Amino acid sequence: MKVAVYCSAKDSIPAEYLALGDQVGCRLARNGHSLVYGGATGGLMTRVSEAFKQTAQTLLQDERGEIIGVVPQRIIYSGRRATNCDHLIEVGTMSERKETMRQEADCFVCLPGSYGTLDEMFDVIASGTVGEHKKPIYILNYKGFYNSLREQISLMKKLQFIPEVEQYKPCFADTIEELFNHINTQRV
Repeated sequence: MKVAVYCSAKDSIPAEYLALGDQVGCRLARNGHSLVYGGATGGLMTRVSEAFKQTAQTLLQDERGEIIGVVPQRIIYSGRRATNCDHLIEVGTMSERKETMRQEADCFVCLPGSYGTLDEMFDVIASGTVGEHKKPIYILNYKGFYNSLREQISLMKKLQFIPEVEQYKPCFADTIEELFNHINTQRV
């Protein structure tokens, strides 16, 4: 299965979050999934993709997933294009990157991140809400990183901005184990 991962590209984040990227990349590869990601260097993006690549190299050829990077021109011009992708798709803009990743992936995982991660997450949720796709999105609430988002969603439901019963909604996981239970039981 192709799993898109949205996450931070900042190197200055705490080491425990960078280690989280290693764990997620390793688990994706060990479970035979392919990684779809932003195709850039830095932070969790590098850690997830490098851990994936290193783990995949220890597997038999037919058990290996691949790394698909989707990188916009702006990132290429800044010298941050990743070199570890099996397939690199170059696009013009960040909007095209989001659309291409949405098309390429079978499901989506959000790790801790900043504005870009939130933008990608909300793009998937909003497009799923209006029926453009039915691909699940999993939000890893590592150490409560997304607790405030959960609270905001509860408030929006309480005030009826979001229906009580949603046709499409994000699935939160509090641990890596819970996250991979969701991913590995999903049918494509």
